[in-house]
Amino acid sequence: MTIESDALLKQLQQRQFHPVYFLQGEEPYYIDVVAERIEQTALAEHERSFNQVILYGKDVDVTAILGQAKRFPMMAERSVVIVKEAQSIPDLEQEKSWPFLEAYLKNPLPSTVLVFCYKHKTLDSRKKLGKLLAGKDAPGAVLMTSKRVYDNAVPPWLTAYVRSKGQQITGQATAMLAEYIGADLGRLANEVDKLLLNLKAGQAIDEGLVQRMVGISKDYNIFELQKALVQRDVLKANRILGYFAANPKANPLIPNLTLLFGFFSKLLVLHQAGPNPSDGVFKSLGIANSFAQKEYQQALRAYPVERVVDIIHLIRRADAQSKGIESGSMDEGEILRELVWLILHPVPAGVMG
Repeated sequence: MTIESDALLKQLQQRQFHPVYFLQGEEPYYIDVVAERIEQTALAEHERSFNQVILYGKDVDVTAILGQAKRFPMMAERSVVIVKEAQSIPDLEQEKSWPFLEAYLKNPLPSTVLVFCYKHKTLDSRKKLGKLLAGKDAPGAVLMTSKRVYDNAVPPWLTAYVRSKGQQITGQATAMLAEYIGADLGRLANEVDKLLLNLKAGQAIDEGLVQRMVGISKDYNIFELQKALVQRDVLKANRILGYFAANPKANPLIPNLTLLFGFFSKLLVLHQAGPNPSDGVFKSLGIANSFAQKEYQQALRAYPVERVVDIIHLIRRADAQSKGIESGSMDEGEILRELVWLILHPVPAGVMG
């Protein structure tokens, strides 16, 4: 039986448990959340020492896992077996293990909650195990697939996560966290949880709190550099570059290139949408708040589509240089400085080689 993460979490909140959970997918956040919820709710704290077992995929095989799953609970209603990093189980999809695994999945021990945490990928639905878990022949087994969240879905996810905690977040703070951290839901949740600990009564998470608590300098950060590029403010850009060069550990090149690449890639999509992109186009790119939309609109005027294509090539070139390709003796600060100079000062075709 297949199920979505929200419905599964609601079941667990109501203490409805299934004998087998197979949690898979590219996004590990919901796999961790569901496994942790089962760990916290399936057994009372005093029952866990005898009835809860945590295994790791690389250390066990199917026979060992099933041996634990077939044990009856001691002085408790159920026992819990959680297999973390299940994608590393050496014989999970091997033919020799299939008869034993199939037999258990079709007729699991009702007093056991067996959880497989299969991260960063999914089972092949054409093979036996994938077919069995997704079909109706293993009614006691639940299959949850945690799909990767795309960049445009991050801001609404962030807003919903903060609201689920009974708090509010401003559009600008949402955009800053989404751009700075990206679609890493686990890290986003951790950062928000830290921010919530520092909120005063009635206060929303705002840009200032994000800057203070997430380690983003107020005046010298990639967002201010991006703003300087949009405004074509050479002096401000050079000041920020000087700060980055003096604080390389706090401003590594690769994350900065990733953010710039994301910005100009979205700008290219907006250009392709026509001279006046609709609000729906902005939102589809994860640009939901009016402040961010205005910045992109200014960038559309500052950088024609042909120039945006050139800049994306320049960012890719800088990324290659960061990996030692045609960079000579340049360090990260010099690579970024050259990139910014070329963005602000277009070089005639053929000069760069």
